[in-house]
Amino acid sequence: MVRRLSVYEAESTDPYRNLAVEEYLTYHVQPSECVLYLWQNQRTVVIGKNQNAWKECNIELLEAEGGHLARRTSGGGAVFHDLGNLNFSFCVREEDYSVERQSEVILRAVKSLGIPAQRTGRNDIVADGRKFSGNAFLKSKGCCCHHGTLLIGVDQQQMGRYLNVSPEKLRAKGVDSVRARTVNLRELLPGLGVAQMKEALLRSFSEVYGARCADAETENQAFSPLFADRPDWEEIAQYERRLSSWEWKYGRKLPFEYTVSQRFPWGGIELCFHVNGGVIQEIKVYSDAMQEQLARRLEECMKGCAYRRNALLARLKEARLDRENEEADRQIRSDIGRLILREVMK
Repeated sequence: MVRRLSVYEAESTDPYRNLAVEEYLTYHVQPSECVLYLWQNQRTVVIGKNQNAWKECNIELLEAEGGHLARRTSGGGAVFHDLGNLNFSFCVREEDYSVERQSEVILRAVKSLGIPAQRTGRNDIVADGRKFSGNAFLKSKGCCCHHGTLLIGVDQQQMGRYLNVSPEKLRAKGVDSVRARTVNLRELLPGLGVAQMKEALLRSFSEVYGARCADAETENQAFSPLFADRPDWEEIAQYERRLSSWEWKYGRKLPFEYTVSQRFPWGGIELCFHVNGGVIQEIKVYSDAMQEQLARRLEECMKGCAYRRNALLARLKEARLDRENEEADRQIRSDIGRLILREVMK
């Protein structure tokens, strides 16, 4: 049960520092504690853990205009950040993790400003039928992170220039462009600013978890800021070096001979095979599925397998791609199996 609420507001707008702080908070959250981390990035495209950087983002344009490409540790799709966007992260131990409760903090905060909002689809929060918040999730080592965006006054023209959203994904949403399917909250509430949104989130955070916003001088307070001496900045710097490295952001380019791809209700997937002597020597899986371990498990399953339909299907049958949801696991394996049946030789 969550008994202590903590808040951390980032001072930096550097994406690698901010993502490093988030990772640190995720793995250092205390038992019975929930941390709400609020942060902003300047001109950044953040892609999911398993996405193909070159396909998701116009990297050359982004970097030529002083922007950054960053890759997070959770699954899901690409998002654009600027100072008109407010990012939130809930860091909590697995026993206290509740997507419904965490999402309620966001919904209640937005509704308190007079904007009707609701959760929809895999990971979106919408108002007026358009998305203003995309969410992603991570569970690792008994710790969890639920994070997302809040579009307040984002430059949607830049968003459209930097993001390469697949036509299949847009068709699945029933819209023609990324700008058409998103909305700034300021459009629905003129004059709304980031500071006002933060205040609404802090009130909602306290209300949903039933904790009083105590004064900083009160002992045993239930709601408290994280003081400057709590983070270990040396450890955070290690995370930052990894998250800003070329290998983490872009990955190795390999000579793939075969590529198969398709979009399913649970997300898009692309399988790239390097085959020598009829055997898969290297495989790279790209996906915007919410299951952040999906790509790694598929790569482990198929590497070293004969590049033949029946051999791949046999490997797939034995795999566990989603170890938390058996129904989702069966559906994903079934969908990938049909893709292999259609695209891979006998």
